[in-house]
Amino acid sequence: MKLVFMGTPDFAVPVLEALLREHEVVCVYTRAPKEAGRGHKESKTPVHLLAESRGIEVRTPKTLRNEEEQTKFKALQADAAVIAAYGLILPLPVLEAFPYGCINVHASLLPRWRGAAPIQRCIEAGDTRSGVTIMQMEAGLDTGDMLKKGVVDITAQTTGGVLHDQLSETGAKLITEVLQNLETIRPEKQDDSLACYAAKIEKEESRLDFNRPAAELERKIRAFNPYPATYFEYQGERFKVLEAEVLDDNAGMVPGSLVPNDTGLLIECNPGMLLVTKIQRQGKKAMPTEELLRGFAFEPGAVVNE
Repeated sequence: MKLVFMGTPDFAVPVLEALLREHEVVCVYTRAPKEAGRGHKESKTPVHLLAESRGIEVRTPKTLRNEEEQTKFKALQADAAVIAAYGLILPLPVLEAFPYGCINVHASLLPRWRGAAPIQRCIEAGDTRSGVTIMQMEAGLDTGDMLKKGVVDITAQTTGGVLHDQLSETGAKLITEVLQNLETIRPEKQDDSLACYAAKIEKEESRLDFNRPAAELERKIRAFNPYPATYFEYQGERFKVLEAEVLDDNAGMVPGSLVPNDTGLLIECNPGMLLVTKIQRQGKKAMPTEELLRGFAFEPGAVVNE
């Protein structure tokens, strides 16, 4: 097939690679480069870099809502557009530009977790499985007909990073299967009554609230690992929490208290306690907590985030 690909982050790279093995990708759309670092050097998206390395035309419009961009898009005369974590809203003229429309690789088992952050939200909520849905895009937010699904189990060790990679590879496999069988696949309507929304992650969510249950915080720690990562503040310094274990007991202290113990960094929650097992001090590399504690002392009984 003659395709346009629209994607931006690492998640989209395996999908584009899979398409390039079997189809003609005539153009790639991705988010515009950003300035990064002290020298304000231009930083291109992972999809941009891959497309350039393969000699494919790359377009980085800030919007597709204007008529000029829509005309340029339609002039590509592709059979379909494949979208994977692109990051821009596609207006109706774009959705209807090609015979097979726009086909999306979405990182959840729709209709559960429509929206911006399905990978983190499903782990945070305690789901036992996630997956990828290949869907036909329409004007609504992730409301289009479903073409194919692939399921990935979530275990007690699954982090956001691990699930991201699993779903990316699953999406690459599924999209090739869908495109091979596009003429015979029977689209399935979504049941809107089962839908829930994966809201964009806000900066303040990364700060751990120890007034919450320890089990809930442990899920958030895994969901936000490696990005954006959870943290607490101690004596004006930020410590990222990358791994933790749940203890069901309580020490009868104020939530956020550093509980005196012989096993490591233990923090009172409500209810339960968190034993922090992997941590990253501000400006330092991530390490097992026991390694940090060889050269840094937390004051027992102190309350973090105060």
